[in-house]
Amino acid sequence: MAHLLSTSCSLNFSSGCRSYTKPLVQDSLVFPTSLTFQTSKTPFGRLLLHRGRSQSTCTVHATTLSPSREAPKEPSYGINESSGGASKSQRVMVIGGDGYCGWATALHLSKKGYEVAIVDSLVRRLFDHQLGLDSLTPISSIHDRIRCWKSLTGKSIELYIGDVCDFEFLSEAFKSFEPDSVVHFGEQRSAPYSMIDRSRAVFTQQNNVMGTLNVLFAIKEYREECHLVKLGTMGEYGTPNIDIEEGYITITHNGRTDTLPYPKQASSFYHLSKVHDSNNIAFTCKAWGIRATDLNQGVVYGVRTDETEMHEELCNRFDYDGVFGTALNRFCVQAAVGHPLTVYGKGGQTRGYLDIRDTVQCVEIAIANPAKAGDFRVFNQFTEQFSVNELAALVTKAGEKLGLDVQTTSVPNPRVEAEEHYYNAKHTKLIELGLKPHLLSDSLLDSLLNFTIKYKDRVDTKQIMPSVSWRKMGAKPRTVTA
Repeated sequence: MAHLLSTSCSLNFSSGCRSYTKPLVQDSLVFPTSLTFQTSKTPFGRLLLHRGRSQSTCTVHATTLSPSREAPKEPSYGINESSGGASKSQRVMVIGGDGYCGWATALHLSKKGYEVAIVDSLVRRLFDHQLGLDSLTPISSIHDRIRCWKSLTGKSIELYIGDVCDFEFLSEAFKSFEPDSVVHFGEQRSAPYSMIDRSRAVFTQQNNVMGTLNVLFAIKEYREECHLVKLGTMGEYGTPNIDIEEGYITITHNGRTDTLPYPKQASSFYHLSKVHDSNNIAFTCKAWGIRATDLNQGVVYGVRTDETEMHEELCNRFDYDGVFGTALNRFCVQAAVGHPLTVYGKGGQTRGYLDIRDTVQCVEIAIANPAKAGDFRVFNQFTEQFSVNELAALVTKAGEKLGLDVQTTSVPNPRVEAEEHYYNAKHTKLIELGLKPHLLSDSLLDSLLNFTIKYKDRVDTKQIMPSVSWRKMGAKPRTVTA
């Protein structure tokens, strides 16, 4: 059972010569595990992992490894900043840089010659502890990751550990780093997580909406020319029976024509938070002249980028569970361990998909081609469309080539969604700006399956089946059990 705890401590956030010190007085929210969420007394305080009752000082250093911990030497990877790289004066803050998309993006931008800072509360790691989940791949600490990157490339990534819902912390990070662009991945990104119970639904909305509002105010107050690149989701649109445009639609009604934001039909409290984000960003672009690009991303698959492959300590996370795992990742893991592929309902649910390598490429393109002041751009960020049944068939075919006996089973759909529907979403703007997609080929599926086979001993089969129901979500906090 969780304990009611309170603590007062002094946190010193530092990165190289940059630091932030602030006394904290905290109360706790009770969650049903031995770990508790900690929040400040401010309305939307930070989430921290409680490590003891006594006062403590926490210091973060983004430095290279000491000689005794130096990473093994690797061969040169031919990094060429003069070829397509950005000027070193370009400073990019990656909020949520310890997460799946954020980590890959931070390394990619650093390699391209941008000066990069990661801002992260590390709460994503706490979610795994709280729910008894784990990445298929072993994940190094954020400190070891950054030290390893410095050792291999000579490039520094600055680190600010704190919660963007704490505006004082975010303000200090902005004033210290002075970003030219902010890439905002720092949100609770799972629809199932937001549908577990009331507390997670409230946390998702507060963290995502208020955190984004704080980022907007920080840009207005401290870096008016800063370009916001915000990760949205294709899930904002839902599954309308008409083509999905890129952010806007031109409508003629009663003889009059106007171009309006495309209608939103969110299907979870998570997706609703993304809709609120988009509305808030659009408003502040109009009212304050902020420049912003909203990347409505499809479902991301894969784990490898050129940068994360450089060393095992740079490896990205790979989620396969019923809360954070996406369909293709889950199917590859299920095939690897001999578990039937779990198709939800009829399996006709169709979505846009893209490789993690295209995620980092799209972010780089958005930064290199910033929006104009007052402009709220929307790009649909995906490369291909598949139904769940089509993905299952592709994994089955690839598995058979590797000698796997891949079976498929239909399970009751835990979500409230159309299982057969029309789906045709436009995604031309990023292609026009130079995106070169990595499409889901047979060779890529072979690579994904071989990757999951390599780590199959780490699979917890109890986490494979869906454990969160849209219809049965409760009010009381609970631990998810498979």
